[in-house]
Amino acid sequence: MSTTYNKVKRFLDKYRMIEAGDLVAAGVSGGADSVCLLHILCLLREEIRFRLLAVHVDHGVRSDSAADASYVEALCRRLAVPFYLQKVDMNGYAAEHRLSAEEAGRILRYEAFAKALWEQKREGERCKSAVAHNCNDRAETMLFHMFRGSGLRGLASIQPVRGAVIRPLLCLQRKEIEEYLAQEGLHYCKDSTNDEDTYTRNRIRHHILPYAEKEICAGAAAHMGELAEILSETERYLEGQTRKLYEMCVQEEYMQEECVQGECAGTVQIIGEGIRPVKTVVQSLCIQSKLLLMEDPVLYKRVLLACLERLTPHRKDITGQHVADLVCLMTKGGSKEISLPYGIRAYKEYDRLYLNRKDKGAIRSVGVKEPEDAASAAGCMAVSDSSHVYEIEPPMKIRLTGEGIFVFRLLEKGAGFIEKEQNIPRNRYTKWFDYDKITTSLILRTRRQGDYLTIDGAMHTKSVKQYMINEKIPKMQRDSMHLLADGSHILWIPGYRISQKYKVEESTERILEVRLEGGSDGGTNRSVVE
Repeated sequence: MSTTYNKVKRFLDKYRMIEAGDLVAAGVSGGADSVCLLHILCLLREEIRFRLLAVHVDHGVRSDSAADASYVEALCRRLAVPFYLQKVDMNGYAAEHRLSAEEAGRILRYEAFAKALWEQKREGERCKSAVAHNCNDRAETMLFHMFRGSGLRGLASIQPVRGAVIRPLLCLQRKEIEEYLAQEGLHYCKDSTNDEDTYTRNRIRHHILPYAEKEICAGAAAHMGELAEILSETERYLEGQTRKLYEMCVQEEYMQEECVQGECAGTVQIIGEGIRPVKTVVQSLCIQSKLLLMEDPVLYKRVLLACLERLTPHRKDITGQHVADLVCLMTKGGSKEISLPYGIRAYKEYDRLYLNRKDKGAIRSVGVKEPEDAASAAGCMAVSDSSHVYEIEPPMKIRLTGEGIFVFRLLEKGAGFIEKEQNIPRNRYTKWFDYDKITTSLILRTRRQGDYLTIDGAMHTKSVKQYMINEKIPKMQRDSMHLLADGSHILWIPGYRISQKYKVEESTERILEVRLEGGSDGGTNRSVVE
């Protein structure tokens, strides 16, 4: 194996990017970086048992892009790697959503990864997307963010691992990649748009970084990569401290609102005619100003930024001045009020700071039954008056975008189950419960104070809050997860554990089957691609 391969292998091991049983979608444009990535991942399959597929996205920008797709397809055929081609209209998407071409391309590429992984995933596989950013890309991004006055997170630049996205070549400089391809006799495509100075990053790549390498410090890109590692470690520590302080000082309130056309991320999709889709959003925040200001400015400013991020759709519209305005509001006497982007209103009452989103028309939570047979479709709708609560009367389905489709049905004793052996399959996203043990009403909702689980056969209990902390479930995810509940007793935290009390036993007469399909956190697709 070459020195370059071993260097990448050590980098992969350091960050535990790929493990046995993973399904990895590699983004392969046909350029030098992505061809190198694909080749190294193919070699890596000999050492780690994982499945690999290649995703090529035609952005619809260049007239010669079809040739790139043909080359990548032929290369994948030679390397015995499944090939996926996704054609998109990058410029059209950018115009429609008011994004830069670069941002639109990034979004469409990751959507293509998610689609390919969804189609190929087998039960138990962990889905990951591998992209071919290298050390020079990291340095260029750092400079780009620095020139724009970014904070620590931006200066930390591209991360080796972010969620389910991995970057195995981040340890290699561009010249190392080109040398590797020459040694292996691998050809690659050249994108003519990379030679243009249309994009800001290209101007940094062609003029600023080469000048720094030649006139200021040889190996500047590598040194900046080392700095990015230091900054990343610092950012991770501060992020952890920020989360703790946020949980101490900030209380969130939620609402549901109707979605506008094309607004689908994070929505609660309603199944049934005459009902518009709705989404659950953070409506307002209450901040304990006095407690928050006892901390160092570095931390309380980060908490205020996190608050604004919770209420706005795009962080890029939030500046340091907005955070400074909130600090000023907290520290000045009297009750004042300021307006912020996206219609956010901030005002102070005594020692509390309140942030409220513009109300687009709050509505109550709506749950919808969907019977198994079309003949019983009439009268299939059920409406709950409590926010985030869905009353369950099987058979029915509830679709929660981002979480998946919850499918409920009742099974009678002996319907495919072996009573003596309790031969009930173990599946993370399909669970069976003794329906007759439910004492109140069966509901699907977000967590509440006082929720608990029965954790063993002796009927010992544990609070859901403590269980989620022990499982290291992120705070933001804890508040948005829907749980299956019988009063305050939680039957199931989807993707995690069920309560012992409701387990199917030999005496069980009616079995409730609950299946979670799809979604970023559930069912057949556990991956989250950023």
